[in-house]
Amino acid sequence: MGAKKEVKIGNIKIGKNNPVAVQSMLNIVSDNTDGCVAQAKELEKAGCEIIRATVPDMKAVHTMAKLKENVSVPLVADIHFDYRMALESLSAGADKIRINPGNIGSDERVKIVADACRQRNVPIRIGVNSGSVEKEILAKYGSPTPEALVESALYHISLLEKHDFEDIVVSIKSSDVPTTVAAYRLLRQKCDYPLHIGVTEAGTKRMGIIKSAAGIGSLLLDGIGDTIRVSLTAPPVEEVFAGFDILKAVGVRSKGANLVSCPTCGRTKIDLISLAQRVENALRNTDKNITVAVMGCIVNGPGEAKEADIGIAGGIGEGLIFRKGEILRKVPEEKLFDELMLEINKL
Repeated sequence: MGAKKEVKIGNIKIGKNNPVAVQSMLNIVSDNTDGCVAQAKELEKAGCEIIRATVPDMKAVHTMAKLKENVSVPLVADIHFDYRMALESLSAGADKIRINPGNIGSDERVKIVADACRQRNVPIRIGVNSGSVEKEILAKYGSPTPEALVESALYHISLLEKHDFEDIVVSIKSSDVPTTVAAYRLLRQKCDYPLHIGVTEAGTKRMGIIKSAAGIGSLLLDGIGDTIRVSLTAPPVEEVFAGFDILKAVGVRSKGANLVSCPTCGRTKIDLISLAQRVENALRNTDKNITVAVMGCIVNGPGEAKEADIGIAGGIGEGLIFRKGEILRKVPEEKLFDELMLEINKL
């Protein structure tokens, strides 16, 4: 059910059999060029594969040019209404343009943008959400239903296809998880373009990740989705971490370590919660495709997590280090973290 068409965004490809890409968006004011560059570098270091930046004016165009000089991650120019900013962003080196053709005025303006993108082999992402559905379509359906979102997306697609432009990525997001999932499932039946999926305005880090995991995860398990963004009211780097975590959880990608830890019970005699958090933080930037287990007791630990590449199981003020279910040695509680990391580094 994945996209049949392939789209190239800078140095990455999405659609067809390419990996699902993780993206985020800068939240620094666009005329703060140094701040935007610093944040983009942070996202690049975290593994972000596509970075979007808003381009409302010429100061933001200057920022886009500086971003191109400082990061190798593909950059998306987020354009609203002013088609001239799309053209200026292309000149500044943008790798993708996010714009809704129906919102930039005349058909001639649509053609100008489409032609400029074609000349540079730059794709266009059409981004529809609950608040952007055309009045006529809302009147037809009464509210931003999945059918309304899809009809709006198909309308914008038709405006580009009219000018023989098909280098397109589409998103149709809602802040309501069931609406988002239903809309993407319906759209997948009606077009072959790569889909950028996510739950818009999902909320703070806690609820935003929960809603995104439910919505994005459901779609990925259906084979729907070619690039994702976890929209959080939080630092953008948290979106990147959450994105890869969701991809790992549904088995779509295996980038980095997978942490297995037990929920604790009355048998737990060590501070497992703090230890598990410390291990998770330490593994955040590892590229090793390994499973690490942090278990609460030595009664069940090595057995329950025997498939883990490496792990620990707590005791009374001590714990066992084990590999693939085989016990390596016993160490004091205060040394568990260091000894575990020592073994991980050997893998």
